[in-house]
Amino acid sequence: MIPIKDINPSRRTPVVTITLIVICFVVFFYQVQLGVLNSIFVKMFGVIPYEISHGVDIPPPSPTAPYGNLISHQYLHGGLFHILGNMLFLWVFGDNVEDKLGRLRFIIFYTVCGISAALLQVLVYPDSTIPLIGASGAISGVLGAYMVFFPRAQIITLVFILFFIDIVILPAALWISLWFLMQFVSALLSVNHLSMGGVAWFAHIGGFLTGVALAKLFTLEE
Repeated sequence: MIPIKDINPSRRTPVVTITLIVICFVVFFYQVQLGVLNSIFVKMFGVIPYEISHGVDIPPPSPTAPYGNLISHQYLHGGLFHILGNMLFLWVFGDNVEDKLGRLRFIIFYTVCGISAALLQVLVYPDSTIPLIGASGAISGVLGAYMVFFPRAQIITLVFILFFIDIVILPAALWISLWFLMQFVSALLSVNHLSMGGVAWFAHIGGFLTGVALAKLFTLEE
């Protein structure tokens, strides 16, 4: 399922959401121009679970490792499809959550979700030396908050069924529940395949659950 757009207009320009997207693309283009040195850059500023769980900085040395990387990793991406997918999700769901929380609270919320996402990945794989990068953990938190705030909003979705492509409209609660189910099942199936790298499913789960919890706290305050 690929979200195209939501039928849920926001009241004001999503300045923070747009800024996050711009920053991620600027960093990505910098990574691209690094060429073969990008792998070193990723190791320096990505989250390496072993570094977090053991409180060390594995060479190459980094000015932000290990704990500052819990933030810096959210702005790195592993390829064009990686960043395009993440930024599409952020664009579709981020504006309304930003509108609901307010700009300052949204950037704090986004960052905390990204940190929590990485920490769950570290908890599950404390000895892994594979760098974790990407905004998907933080964006998973945005999806969690969206489901709490706007469960009845309509999501226009591109669906692939075997050789057929269709566009359907689903309520956000159903769409995001199906998305989370896919993350959960994929996480369980990936437990014994960490050495292969790939998607950090547990980070998605950690970010999502944090987003749900923080959104519910916000609604209680209201």
